Amino acid sequence: MTVAYLGLGANLGDARQTLKDAVVCLAQQRTISILGKSSLYRTAPVDAGGDDYYNCVVKVDTALAARELLALCQKIEHHFGRERPYRNAPRTLDIDILLFGADSIDEPDLIVPHPRLTKRAFALVPLVEIEPLLDIPACGRADAFLAAVAHQRIEKVQTCQCLMKALAAGGDADKNRCR
Repeated sequence: MTVAYLGLGANLGDARQTLKDAVVCLAQQRTISILGKSSLYRTAPVDAGGDDYYNCVVKVDTALAARELLALCQKIEHHFGRERPYRNAPRTLDIDILLFGADSIDEPDLIVPHPRLTKRAFALVPLVEIEPLLDIPACGRADAFLAAVAHQRIEKVQTCQCLMKALAAGGDADKNRCR
């Protein structure tokens, strides 16, 4: 089993509900156990136009290899209507592997740690919320990078407890849709 951290984001449709449902979808997978979730945050788009994003980070324990986890994340994105018309396009759901154990992976379609993790408040702030003393492989303590992203707009809009309630209640996710 490997502990991984997933960054979730959305800015199309009911983005807040989509993130809650996506967490439920992840929890419904037999190969994943949810170990922790950050609060929900609203952030300004980075390198793109469009509506604000909603973001959170989920800590999981998984039996999957990194590439298998990536495929599962892309499958869940697809179930929620994700399209990829161009780089940084608005999206119904984005799930990124931020960290995968202590692994460093550098492949054309999978880079871990996520290459912009320490430069993006929407990923770093929720990550530090759930794991304040986390070391990012080859980078150092995650909280050491918070000052560098302090100028980026990020607002906590819902606490972790609300996401926990959605998970316990099964959310509004269609269970057949998430398997």
